[in-house]
Amino acid sequence: MNATEIVNLFSDSENVTMVLVGVGLLATFAAFVIPMLQDDTLAKRMKSVGVERERIRMRERAKMKTANAASGSTANASLRHQQFKPFMRNIVDKFSLSKWLSTDDAKARLALAGYRGPQAETAFLFFRLVAPVALFLATIFYIGFVDDFGLSFIFQAGVVLVSIYLGVKAPEIFLTNTIQKRQTSMKRGYPDALDLLLICVESGMSIEHGFRKVSQEIGPQSGELAEEFALATAELSFLPDRRVAYQNLFARTGLEGIKQLVTVLVQAEKYGTPLGTALRVSAQESRDMRMMEAEKMAAALPPKLTVPMILFFLPVLLVVVIAPAMMQVFDSGY
Repeated sequence: MNATEIVNLFSDSENVTMVLVGVGLLATFAAFVIPMLQDDTLAKRMKSVGVERERIRMRERAKMKTANAASGSTANASLRHQQFKPFMRNIVDKFSLSKWLSTDDAKARLALAGYRGPQAETAFLFFRLVAPVALFLATIFYIGFVDDFGLSFIFQAGVVLVSIYLGVKAPEIFLTNTIQKRQTSMKRGYPDALDLLLICVESGMSIEHGFRKVSQEIGPQSGELAEEFALATAELSFLPDRRVAYQNLFARTGLEGIKQLVTVLVQAEKYGTPLGTALRVSAQESRDMRMMEAEKMAAALPPKLTVPMILFFLPVLLVVVIAPAMMQVFDSGY
């Protein structure tokens, strides 16, 4: 098919109408079907918050009990729990993975990624054991039975060692990416959440009610931030020291804005300083910081668009400019 036939094909009104109708049907299908296929992540997160709240309540109740108040039913329940351990937990305990594969900041990084409880650490240690073994076997099978790419034995051994190293680092890389995505979502919703908290405090609400209201309103914008505020509300209700709840909020988020908020709340709790004024200053700083990040991203666009424009826009522009002249030359017989 030459250039003239292509131009005639796209100049036909029936063909153009068919293409536009197809694009419209595809867009309509995507607009109605894709939202139905998406899960309600916010509902799942708030359900997990309810489970975590119940765990906090049970933990604080257990601290208040004395050793003489322990009943036989509790011991039986613990025995049943020991008998029905999950498979991952058995593997972790059998090979003492918490001693060999655990890191010093594993629990803190899991909390930053939104994974709480001993089950998260168990799964992390389990996959740190399974991933290198799986990649090692897959690499051996591919090199030995599928294609060795003509590599010598030394290079094949090097590829196997690299696969094992990637398997060890894969859970950490996954954890790092999850933390970055989660913090990005919370950064976008934090200024609005702080404004809502300021409104709640100035209207006469307590910090607990303010956190609860913010967790209810900020959910559609950032489910992760709503989850953390809901957990902070639960800890403020059950923990004896409120400062611990504030510090735990920063430990689970790792945001500098949350750190500033925690400092403001701790100082107000300790010295009785006006909370509304400090929150207003913090809210203004968070909005300015978000605007500065947006301006920084906008300023970085021209260098990033230079290479795509040279590779994609410029050739198309040259074709659009030169193609009519070339078609006239070909039609004239030269």
